[in-house]
Amino acid sequence: MEILDLKNLQCPMPILKTKQALQKMNEGDEIQVVTTDPHSEIDFKAFLSKTSNELIQFWMEDGQYFFLIKKK
Repeated sequence: MEILDLKNLQCPMPILKTKQALQKMNEGDEIQVVTTDPHSEIDFKAFLSKTSNELIQFWMEDGQYFFLIKKK
């Protein structure tokens, strides 16, 4: 599983970089994205609702936002 460290980036960069990473992945692959942008939870949920990719898990820890995403 790939881990994409996008800490200290602000919207829209975390979404754009995640989109680029997902384009290079195979169906069924998973990626964990880590951000520090407080708005990223809303951004990622909106982005993923418009794609066929699946948010498997979301959690927050120590000011960081974690997204486990499955490529569909």
